[in-house]
Amino acid sequence: MIGPLATGLIVLSLVVVVSGIVTTVRDRPMGTVLLALLGVLEVGLLVQAGFAIAGVIRGEGPGETATVIGYLAGTAVIPPAAAFWGLGERSRWGPAVIVVAGFAVCVMIGRLLQLWQGTA
Repeated sequence: MIGPLATGLIVLSLVVVVSGIVTTVRDRPMGTVLLALLGVLEVGLLVQAGFAIAGVIRGEGPGETATVIGYLAGTAVIPPAAAFWGLGERSRWGPAVIVVAGFAVCVMIGRLLQLWQGTA
């Protein structure tokens, strides 16, 4: 797992959260900015998952392989699900769902880093 990439993904997910909060407060439906941010976040998560899985195959990383794989799969599923839900819900609550998703991804990546480094 690449620490700087994980840090960048945490920052990007927090940017998604702030952008979603602004959109929700302005009472606007999800727009292209949020969709693009979710797309970039998804690509980064898939890259991170690829490196992490390669590390697990090489024997690096934590002993809880199933937990790491579960977190990687969870983080990869959240942005597309949030985008689908956000596009379907054309009220202010579509972007609110994206806020929750961005925060969930942020927390899950932090937990992955803890697992990978063996600090928790």
